[in-house]
Amino acid sequence: MSYFFTSESVSEGHPDKIADQISDALIDNFLAFDADSKVACETLVTTGQVILAGEVKSKTYLDVQQIARDVIRRIGYTKSEYMFEANSCGILSAIHEQSQDINQGVDRKSKEEQGAGDQGMMFGYATNETDDYMPLALDLSHKLLQELAALRRENKEITYLRPDAKSQVTLEYDDNNRPHRIDAIVISTQHDDFAEETTMLAQIKKDLTGILIPRIIKKYPQYAHLFNDEIEYHINPTGKFVIGGPHGDTGLTGRKIIVDTYGGKGAHGGGAFSGKDPSKVDRSAAYATRHIAKNLVAAGVADEVLVQVSYAIGVAKPMGIYINTYGTAKVSQTDGEIARIVSEIFDMRPYFIEQRLKLRNPIYSETAAYGHMGRQPEIVTKTFRSPGGEEVTVEVELFTWEKLDYVDEVKKAFAL
Repeated sequence: MSYFFTSESVSEGHPDKIADQISDALIDNFLAFDADSKVACETLVTTGQVILAGEVKSKTYLDVQQIARDVIRRIGYTKSEYMFEANSCGILSAIHEQSQDINQGVDRKSKEEQGAGDQGMMFGYATNETDDYMPLALDLSHKLLQELAALRRENKEITYLRPDAKSQVTLEYDDNNRPHRIDAIVISTQHDDFAEETTMLAQIKKDLTGILIPRIIKKYPQYAHLFNDEIEYHINPTGKFVIGGPHGDTGLTGRKIIVDTYGGKGAHGGGAFSGKDPSKVDRSAAYATRHIAKNLVAAGVADEVLVQVSYAIGVAKPMGIYINTYGTAKVSQTDGEIARIVSEIFDMRPYFIEQRLKLRNPIYSETAAYGHMGRQPEIVTKTFRSPGGEEVTVEVELFTWEKLDYVDEVKKAFAL
C-alpha cells in the first residue's frame, strides 16, 4: 500500500544552526592547536547576543569571541537591520575547565582502552533509495536550502533573500516501498521588506518555483522524474518573514538532531553532535554506525540497514551492537548473526573509532549545517590562528564516515 513520508531541513542561517556552527568552529580551533583537547561547548544566540558555555580541557587558549564573529559573518549576518550582526553582537563566554570526575573515566594509560565519554545508545542508518545512501526526503530538503543559499550569495537572480530558511519535502512511496513522486514542498525563507505584502508573496513564490526548482532539477537530474505539475507548494505560508534569525527565535546548540541525521527515518539515540570532541560517543559512535550501515548497504548485504551501538561511561567496550535490516537482507544470516560479523569487522571501542575515521582533526565546522550524513568525503587545507599569533595549516579529510572503504571486507565476510 502506498504511503507518504516527510522530512525537513533548516538553513545555515537558522538560529539553531548558527549555534551549532559556532560550537563546531570552537571544536576545530581547539583540535587544530591541541589534538587531545576535550571539549563540550554549547552556544545560545538571541537578539544581538551570543552566549558560550561548556567544559574544556586543552593546552591552548582561543579568542572565542573572534571565532564566533567569523562564523556569524560567514553565514551572512552582516547588516544591522537583521538585529544580529557579526561585528556588533555581544558575546559572553562562560566556558570553564572540564570536570576531573568525567576526565578520569575517559583517559587511560593505554590509549586503546580509552573509555566512552558518556553512556547512551547511538544509531546509524543507510538506504539504497539515493546515490548517497540517504533517505530521499531529507536529501531533497537539504539540497533545496543549499541551492537557496547559493542564490542568496550570488545575489543576482534573487536579490532580497536573508540567511534564515526552512524546507520540507513530502514524498509518496509506492507499493514496493520506493519513492515515485514529490507530493508537497514547503519553503519558508527570510527576506528583505517589500513595499506591498501582496506583491511580496507573489514574487517570492514565482522566484522559488521558477528559479530555485529548475536549478535543482538541472543540478540533480537523477531526481527530475520526481517533480511533477501536481506538487503542492507552500512558499512562506505564514506570509511575511522579515524578522528572522536570532532576532526572530532563540537558537541553541543541538536542537536539530533529526535534521542532522536521517530526517526521521531509522532511529536516533537522542544525543546531539555539535560542540563535542570525538571522545563523546554521542558524536563519534553515531558517525561510526553510519559508516557501518552505509558499507553494509553498498556491499549488498541489505537494501536498508539500521545499526545501534551502546556504551557505559568510562568503559571502552560497547554494551552491544544491534542490526535491523527491515526484512531487506540479501544474505542468509539473521540480523543477529549480521551484528556478530559486524562486531568482528569494526572495532567499536572509542579510540579505534577515532583512529579509523580520523576524528582528532579539525573537521567539524563543515558538518554543522545541511546534515552530518550523506555528504561527500574530500581533502581540504585549513588554516587556524591563535590569539598569540601562532598559525597552523593542516590538510584534513572531511566526512570520513561516508567513505565506502570497507565494502570489499564486508563482501568477503558475507561471501558476496
